[in-house]
Amino acid sequence: MDKSWSPRLAQVNVLVIANREDPESGYVGDALLARGAELATTWRDDLAAATELPQDVELVLSLGSDWHVYDPAVTPSVEREAAYLRATIDAGTPVLGICFGAQVLAHALGGEVRRDAGGGEIGWYVVESDDPTIPEGPYVQWHSDVFTTPPGAVELARSPVGPQAFSYGSAFAVQFHPEVTPAVLQRWAMGGRSTLEQRGIDPGTLVAEAQRQAGAAQGRAEALVEAFLTGEFTR
Repeated sequence: MDKSWSPRLAQVNVLVIANREDPESGYVGDALLARGAELATTWRDDLAAATELPQDVELVLSLGSDWHVYDPAVTPSVEREAAYLRATIDAGTPVLGICFGAQVLAHALGGEVRRDAGGGEIGWYVVESDDPTIPEGPYVQWHSDVFTTPPGAVELARSPVGPQAFSYGSAFAVQFHPEVTPAVLQRWAMGGRSTLEQRGIDPGTLVAEAQRQAGAAQGRAEALVEAFLTGEFTR
């Protein structure tokens, strides 16, 4: 990432890649907007070839999804996104991947994405961080897949199931969800109630923790965005 970047992003164009049913960028989007960025969303299943995407994009934010990188049903969309992210990184444009976005980034850069034999992580978790600019959390986790750190990338955080953050050139990826607000988690909990119950997780308790953590969670997202924009993760 260009060290001359300022955390004030007046008129910087941010392309948000998201699923139609899950488009909220939450605290991360709020942090970008507060710094003057302009956000435009494109749907993951409609993602065009890289040459057809907007040419004035100055930052890419790839959000989470209930998709699986290795699912043949979504391979065309995954490969289009992976190719776009590679081209974006090659151009030196900052890319931030969250959860599925991090998994696509790992895949695009030569890492492996697979189902976690232990079922992944759902709930509030701390991470083991090597970088003082990455708070240890707790963060919302909601994933059943894990990735390996791509060749040439720097692993910055982890949990018992696998890597939780890495940097690669202008890209930064996190498996956890710094963006999740209480409203977003409420929607996830309602839609995933059966999954939560199978794991012995009370949806109300999960959302109540999001409400209790709201101020601190927003602060952690702010810290991550600030470090990302100012190049703190560049190695």
